Amino acid sequence: MERLFAFIGAVSAFLAVAAGAFGTHSLRQRLPADMLNTFEVGIRYQMYHALGLLGIAWAMTRWSHGAVALAGWLFIIGTILFSGSLYALSLSGVRWLGAITPFGGLAFLIGWLLLAWVIWHS
Repeated sequence: MERLFAFIGAVSAFLAVAAGAFGTHSLRQRLPADMLNTFEVGIRYQMYHALGLLGIAWAMTRWSHGAVALAGWLFIIGTILFSGSLYALSLSGVRWLGAITPFGGLAFLIGWLLLAWVIWHS
C-alpha cells in the first residue's frame, strides 16, 4: 500500500507542476485575475497533499495502523474534490462547482488529524 501512495503522490506532484506551467503559460492572458488565483490555489493544495502522500507512504513503513492508510485515501479524495473543483470552477466559470470545494477541504483536515492521532498514540 505504501508503494501505491508514493506512486500516486509522485504522479500528483507531476500533475501539479504541469498545471502550474499550463496556468502560467496558457491561462495568464485568458483568465481574469480572480479565476487565475483560484486555479493557483488548487495547484498549491494539490502539491501540498502530493507531498503529504509521500509522507503517508513513509509513515506506513513506521506505523502499521490502518488510520494511516485512511489518511492517505482522504488526501486523494481531498485533492480530487478540492483541487479538482477549483480547476473546474476557474476554467469553466460555473460558480456552483465552488460548493464542492469545502468537502475536499474537510477530507484534508480529517486526513491530517488521523495522521496526527496515529503519530501521537503510537
